[in-house]
Parts: sequence; structure tokens; C-alpha cells
Amino acid sequence: MASNGTEIAVGEWHPAGSSRSVPSRLIEDGGGLKALDEAGAELAGGALAAVDISARVGAIPRRIEFPDGSLFETTDNDAVDRFLKRKGKTNLVHEWERFHPRLIAVVLATVLSGVAIYRYAVPALVEIAVLVTPPIVPKIMSASTMETMDRTLLDTSALAIERQDKIREGFNAIARLSDRGEGGYTLNFRMGGTIGPNAFALPDGTLIVTDELIELAGDDTEMIVGVLAHEIGHVELEHSLRQIYRAAGVAGLVMMIGGDIGSGAEDILVQGAGLLTLSFSRSAEAAADRHSVELMLKARRDPTAIARFFDLLEKELGDSSDTSILATHPGTPERRKAILDYAGELRAQAH
Repeated sequence: MASNGTEIAVGEWHPAGSSRSVPSRLIEDGGGLKALDEAGAELAGGALAAVDISARVGAIPRRIEFPDGSLFETTDNDAVDRFLKRKGKTNLVHEWERFHPRLIAVVLATVLSGVAIYRYAVPALVEIAVLVTPPIVPKIMSASTMETMDRTLLDTSALAIERQDKIREGFNAIARLSDRGEGGYTLNFRMGGTIGPNAFALPDGTLIVTDELIELAGDDTEMIVGVLAHEIGHVELEHSLRQIYRAAGVAGLVMMIGGDIGSGAEDILVQGAGLLTLSFSRSAEAAADRHSVELMLKARRDPTAIARFFDLLEKELGDSSDTSILATHPGTPERRKAILDYAGELRAQAH
């Protein structure tokens, strides 16, 4: 029998349990849905509440299942969406109707596994990697990082040769007393540009100090040497190498959870590019500060020199917050006090 209902979409009707298909139209009629053939004869029908409409998934054809088990299938997803919207139904309703509680367990297990790996497995693997790293690896990382920094961030130093020689003399005096010895370090002077007053230590003992930091320190060479002693601490305590492996481990964790992240992990491990964006933890910075105090005392220099540097940051640049102008050196006031306290302790022990 023909029907005068409102047409929703055209498609194919499939009898229950059969692969046969009949060209048909889906119409709304009297608060229900019907499938009609090309002649207008009713093939199947049912109240809207008794008809199951599949959720939209990309361009996959929509399936409307009638109470008798027959199906109407259409590729006109937009037409079905417009009909559902008029009826106050959305895809979200259908998604929740099909939601399986076990998905919560899967998501929760994934999150907990990621946290556990980051908290326990990555640090353990980092320590193992540091122990088995051959000397050539830090050299490759550092050479690549230095090349990248010279190409993108740094410029040739404009510092007078006499000033460089004076700083280098003080640096060599403390490097000579370090575990690696004077030959284990190379000091480089660069114009900092956008990164401003700063100093860096690469894993192989390559150190960079910017003209801007030296200009900030003025004639206080001892202060600059104290900062460089701090960077020597990062090298000898292998902080840079640990940060690279930690970044690689996090990259691997992201890949495990979210899929491929491109060449990020390769850049970190092979090119050492991760050093450009890594910052040290507070514990690592505190350890390097203590190393500076110890090394300066050993060289019979002022162990509080680096504390003066942080005092200068606070006074000259207003750096009294939890971060200093050195992105890798947080907590200026707190660290200055810790340095002074530690230097006082060592002096007292010496007497």
C-alpha cells in the first residue's frame, strides 16, 4: 500500500536473514519509520522507539534496523543526521547507548601503565644507559648540538681577546682540579643573541658562555669562574647525558601510547638536539651548585662566587621569582641561600 509520508533518504532494503537488496526509500510516517519500494509499497516499518539507527562513523553507510529484523541501508548520512536532529536525537546518545564499560578499564590501565613506566622504568633505564654509554656517544651528541646552536641561536663572540684569556685562565685553574682534568673541557665564547646571559655544558665537556653573561658580571671574573665551575658540575655528574636519555625515554613512551612521533627520538639520541630545550631538575641544579662551591674552595677561590651571580640576577634583572633568566637554573633566592650555607659548612669543617 502506498504511503504519503515525508521522505528521509534513499537506499537499499534487505530482508531479515537475506543478502537480497531492494532499491527503496526511508520515510517518516505517523511518528514511525517505513521502508518503501520504488512502487511505494511498504517493505518494513515500525515506531521510532522500536527502530535502531546506527551511529555515524565517517562515510560508512547508515543502517536502520526494523523490528522484524530487516535492514534499510543508505549512504546519505547527512539526511539521517538531519532527521535525528529534528527528533532531538544526536550521535552522542547513540554512542552512549553502545558504550562498553570495559573501555574505562582499558583507558585507565593505559594511563596507569604510562605513569608507572615514566616514574620507575624510565629512570632505571636512564641510569643503565649512562653506565654503558661509550665515550664516543657524548662527543657525537655534543658536536651536533654545538653545530645546531651555532647555526640557529649563537653568533661569534665580540669579547676582547684579553678578556677571554683572563676568563680562560681562571677556568683552566679550576678545570685542572676537576675529576676530568683540564684536558676534559673546552671553553667556548659566543654571542648569546635571543638567549641572552647564559652558560651551557654539553655531555663531552664542551662549555659555552655568552658575551651577555660576561657583560652582566662586569669585572668580576671570579663570579664567571664560579658559574663555569657549576657547569663543570653538570658534566661530571652526567646531568646532560641523563636528560638526553630521559627525553628519549619519554619520546619512546609517547610513541608506545600514541603512535609514531616522527624523528624526535632519533634527533635526541643521534643529533643531541634535545639539549637545546632540556632543563635540569632542582636536585640536579643544587648538586651542580654544591660542586661549584667545592671546586672553588679546592682552587683556593671564593666559593660564594656563584651566589653573587644569583644576587646580581635578582638586583639587576629583578629575578626574584622561582625562575631566573637562565632557563635551566630555577629558584634564584632559594639557591643563593643554599650556596652560602653550604660554603659556610665547608669552611667550618676546614677549620
